Amino acid sequence: MSAGRRVGAVATGGGAGWYWCVRHDRVEQAGGACRADDRMGPYPTEEAARNWQGTVEARNAEWDAEERAWSGDEA
Repeated sequence: MSAGRRVGAVATGGGAGWYWCVRHDRVEQAGGACRADDRMGPYPTEEAARNWQGTVEARNAEWDAEERAWSGDEA
């Protein structure tokens, strides 16, 4: 698995939605003061942003399964 695929949501600076600031460990609305590099998101709700880690873990597990299937290593 390449390290580049292990990300949360797309880190973007603007746009609508909610973000999780990894620097301050808090939820922020779009247009927040923190840099895009410090945020995970956007998420559709404040609750979804607060639960970013579960989303990331589920996505990574899905990607790992797809990669094993693609490589023929479905052990």
